[in-house]
Amino acid sequence: MRFRSLRAPGRARLLVVAVAAALTALFLSPAGAQAARPGESTPVYSYANAIRESVWVDTRLDADGDGRNDRVAVDIVRPREPADRGRRIPVIMDASPYYACCGRGNESQLKTYDARGNVVQMPLFYDNYFVPRGYAFVGVDLAGTNRSDGCVDIGGPSDIQSAKAVVDWLNGRARAYTTRTGNQRANAGWSNGRTGMIGKSWDGTIANGVAATGVEGLKTIVPISSISSWYDYYFAKGAPLYDSGPDWLSHYVESPAARTNCDAVQRKLVEGAPRTGDWTPLWSARDYVADAGRVKASVFVVHGMQDLNVRPKNFGQWWDALAAHGVERKIWLSQTGHVDPFDYRRADWVATLHQWFDHYLLGYDNGIERAPMADVERHPDQWSTDRTWPPAGTRDAVLRPVAGPAPGVGGLSLKPAPAGATETFTDDPRLGEAAWAAAVDRSTPEKAGFTTGPLTRDLRLSGSSTVTVTATPSTTSAHLSAVLADLGPDTIRDYGGDGEGILTGTDRTCWGESTAGDSACFKATRADTKAVDLTVVSRGWADLGNYAGGTGQPLTPGRAYTITLDLHATDHVVPAGHRLALIVAGTDRDLIDPPASRPTLTLDLARTSAKLPLLGGTGAFRRATTGAPHSVAPQVPHPAGVAVPRPARPVPGAR
Repeated sequence: MRFRSLRAPGRARLLVVAVAAALTALFLSPAGAQAARPGESTPVYSYANAIRESVWVDTRLDADGDGRNDRVAVDIVRPREPADRGRRIPVIMDASPYYACCGRGNESQLKTYDARGNVVQMPLFYDNYFVPRGYAFVGVDLAGTNRSDGCVDIGGPSDIQSAKAVVDWLNGRARAYTTRTGNQRANAGWSNGRTGMIGKSWDGTIANGVAATGVEGLKTIVPISSISSWYDYYFAKGAPLYDSGPDWLSHYVESPAARTNCDAVQRKLVEGAPRTGDWTPLWSARDYVADAGRVKASVFVVHGMQDLNVRPKNFGQWWDALAAHGVERKIWLSQTGHVDPFDYRRADWVATLHQWFDHYLLGYDNGIERAPMADVERHPDQWSTDRTWPPAGTRDAVLRPVAGPAPGVGGLSLKPAPAGATETFTDDPRLGEAAWAAAVDRSTPEKAGFTTGPLTRDLRLSGSSTVTVTATPSTTSAHLSAVLADLGPDTIRDYGGDGEGILTGTDRTCWGESTAGDSACFKATRADTKAVDLTVVSRGWADLGNYAGGTGQPLTPGRAYTITLDLHATDHVVPAGHRLALIVAGTDRDLIDPPASRPTLTLDLARTSAKLPLLGGTGAFRRATTGAPHSVAPQVPHPAGVAVPRPARPVPGAR
């Protein structure tokens, strides 16, 4: 879907833009200051003299069961000059559970406070940069964290209401107080109600969830590496992605008071998220994709295509749902893991974010909504753009695995394998996608691999793929993995490294204004690269017992089952001379947990297929494989890719 323009037709639009620009310059510039030109806000206000205050917003919930409505702490930094003149300003908001427990950004910054309880250091650069440009910045402690009442419920009603209530307060629809327990009301008369939410990981997840309520006043969100459905953070069609559930994460981020008062919420998290991977009402309440039709805000999605913390299925399904409902949107896709764009494309990110907020919050007609929809990192620090994403001409192509010259070593074709053709492998939880891809041209017992010959043309994969597998297990439980790989040499970001694709230096670059307690200068970063012989492009998993959907079932050994695995959304060009591989196996080490047994699985090749969104569709695959030999011996004796990282515990936002 094309990026929808807000433009009105003809001269009426020009007149509206001219008037809006003139009024913006009038009401957002202090007396005697040089007015910002119509396309950009400029730093005309004093950051050092900014108003710093805290209020507590009534969420109208009592999650901790103490008989009082929970109040969430809201720390505010806003320019003094507009307030002195009675001028109202827009708000940029980051609602987070991490302001006290874990920190934000590459340097794990925490909020700090003065003796009166007002915020001194607000993590990240948003306040330093945007407050001098006429915005207020608001940092919200989610319920149950830092200075807020209530309980953490992992993306549920309490989490979302924590932030939605603040949007309501900024628009005059909710109550706030000057203290946590007092009765003195605080009003938001300084706000014009226009709010943008931003944040990485859990913070951006809250932005997704609040947008999915359709709340009035929320004009835009910028979710970075964020969750769209909490089920898909913890499970992949029944296969557990981590060895713990949302109750552990809730306890990890909660304040000491919440840990004391929130046992009932913890029990609900345990009971509602069984380790069987069954879909329950708890997950329905945390599925924002289902409510994409309620989104009124524009959405600027940012995600690492190798993010193995908040896995890219989350952005793919969110993006597709937003597109289906005609939501205005933009996307950046990097080669990194779970990394903020401030740390891999800093100058361009700040400039683009500045334009985005100026347009959607200040109303400037700066053209950002008419710019290319997508920026995709092709090689470290090398980016391409597309007017739409996936690009025009992208169509599904159905590829079929076919048997080859040796067991487990086959080809990819547009024609299905003959009836009765099979491949067999045995789950080995000690091995994963890197080992499978490195051995794709050899018969090994733990996987079946299918490859093209060297491509004669570039082949671009753009969007979300699926792999439908028909398999017969030898035991009552089985997990499946499907992996797409680009076989050929390249230099990519080392998403498996400690920085997940970045290296952090000691020099600093500055973005905005500083005070003694809040520096606008942050450690510089650069790409952490690795020369590889192969690149895993996308992957997906499932518990075969989830074949009927929703609820897992014990398997009958010897019976065939069909299930479709959802692969992660991505955008990757397999260049001419490289090969495309599909690998089907069992447990993907460090990415899913193993099943209760160690099954041998027999694939029915005639009933197994991969549906890939290719630029040019089936015709592009046919042209790229014309003249290519069906299989080619590897050119590297021991091909290597990137070894996947795994956090010790699942914490969205932690690297």
